Amino acid sequence: MNDDIISTLESFIAVKILKQPNRPVKEDEPLISSGLIDSFNLVDLALFIEDTFGVQIEDTELNVNTFDTLLQLSELIKSRMNI
Repeated sequence: MNDDIISTLESFIAVKILKQPNRPVKEDEPLISSGLIDSFNLVDLALFIEDTFGVQIEDTELNVNTFDTLLQLSELIKSRMNI
């Protein structure tokens, strides 16, 4: 399940946010702290996560502590899905 979540997130980020469909995004690659995604993209990513995985993301969670890597995002999603 974790690989499916990471793969789905990686695809969304590469295609919709970075507009580089063939660009790999490593599961431990910093997204926010590296400047790869900005605050506008962060909101888009949060909405995608809510719609795709049926979980609620709080505005206070849109930060480097919970949204900086695909691994962090996957863990957050899994915790909300009770996996």
